[in-house]
Amino acid sequence: MKSSTSFRLIGCLTLALTLCGLAAVSVSGAQAQNKPAPAPTEDDYYKILTFTPPGGEVLEAGAMEQLPGGKIALGTRRGEVWILENAYDPDPKKVTFSRFAHGMHEILGLAWKDGWLYVTQRPDITRIKDTNNDGKADLFEVYSEGWDVNGDYHEYAFGSRFDAKGDLWFTLCLTGSFSSSSKFRGWAGKVTPEGKFIPTTSGVRSPGGIGFNASGDVFYTDNQGPWNGTCGLKQIVPGGFVGHPDGFKWYSEKEASYLGKAPEQPKSGSRMVVEAKRIPELVPTAILFPYGKMGQSASGLDCDLSKGKFGPFSEQLFVGDQTHSTVMRVFLEKVNGRYQGALFPFRQGFGSGVVPVRFGNDGSMFVGGTNRGWGSRGPKPFSVERLVWTGKTPFEIQEMKALSDGFELVFTAPADKATLAALDSYKMTTYTYIYQSSYGSPEVDHTSPKIVAATPSEDGTRVRLKVESLQEGHIHDLTLPGVRSTDAKPLLHPQAYYTLNIIPGK
Repeated sequence: MKSSTSFRLIGCLTLALTLCGLAAVSVSGAQAQNKPAPAPTEDDYYKILTFTPPGGEVLEAGAMEQLPGGKIALGTRRGEVWILENAYDPDPKKVTFSRFAHGMHEILGLAWKDGWLYVTQRPDITRIKDTNNDGKADLFEVYSEGWDVNGDYHEYAFGSRFDAKGDLWFTLCLTGSFSSSSKFRGWAGKVTPEGKFIPTTSGVRSPGGIGFNASGDVFYTDNQGPWNGTCGLKQIVPGGFVGHPDGFKWYSEKEASYLGKAPEQPKSGSRMVVEAKRIPELVPTAILFPYGKMGQSASGLDCDLSKGKFGPFSEQLFVGDQTHSTVMRVFLEKVNGRYQGALFPFRQGFGSGVVPVRFGNDGSMFVGGTNRGWGSRGPKPFSVERLVWTGKTPFEIQEMKALSDGFELVFTAPADKATLAALDSYKMTTYTYIYQSSYGSPEVDHTSPKIVAATPSEDGTRVRLKVESLQEGHIHDLTLPGVRSTDAKPLLHPQAYYTLNIIPGK
């Protein structure tokens, strides 16, 4: 009897433990089902593919260009041109490198046309060609020259690709990035199809890249320093002045004499939009990059003309930052004939300091990097990478447009209308920078505009923000912590920075 009772007790205990275990598994499973999915990351939408250059070679990227046959040309700061074969293969290990040319000086511009590769280097623009089809350039011709070089390390020359008229555009860094000690340093301009050098625009300080928007207008990035409170994206307007006055001395040169006299000297300690009302030639910076928040060394730029192959940002500009090793996104619009617009975070995590960015013919983006002399968040001394859209659409602010009484935001996907309408979904501050001859500027003139109404569109893809006390000439720094998509996801990047040079009329 004792034995039988003992077995029954053990059996009951075993059954109880089993049931407890099943209950625990059931509760654990329910918790797992209710556990929120991890927040999306940039990598879910845009993948970085990293190429491996030949061992022992140093490929500090300064320029990149599409070539026929699925190839990409890479120009380096050490004066070499390399060709990437199989550049569009989904497996980056299958990409091969071969040296096409060497012996040039700090290549910061490449453009392909009619079998020639046009190379912007410190002293000139040279075009090169492989005439015997052995994979090596054997013909070098100076295509255009006209600026001086005195050996200063900072006298960079950046070159564009060809525009619709067949012109190449260039920007020339100041001597030491402070003064114009060599002819036409601190200027931008163009080279005609005949190779004629034409300086068009003064005021450049320390450019980091040059390119075109979807309309074919020319822009370049300039970096924080004298007469530049922070980094910025500036339009190159013939006859214009973009900020730094030390190159005014070259208006007397015959190549620039057609422009007439130099603009009036700006007043140090003022604000750029104030000086632009006094100096007709002064073109306010289209996009100010909040220093430290959105990089510290603005670099290369390119426009997405892929018609959707790179995601939902067609015809927007993408701009690199060398220090932060990032690519940023820019939405531009024209108000009263001048460009302004919004800056957004886009992709971080590149291997080195981003310099050139170049869209390939499949809509992917090639990104080159170097940290020599500057340092970068990306830990490698140089990198060659490709950014590929995964086909998934991130929930983002697609556009931010200025209105007479606020802004309109457009999203890449419908948002939950309740969160769009809630005023506590938004936070806004404004600030600007001192326009001065000394180096850089802190953020100044802070204000806190009040968002008094948020009116969603019927489909939830837009919201109109009515804002009291808009500030002309200020960055309007907007965050959207409360906005959610219809499936409850937060914005991938809930930040936007709008440079409001001109408040639109009603």
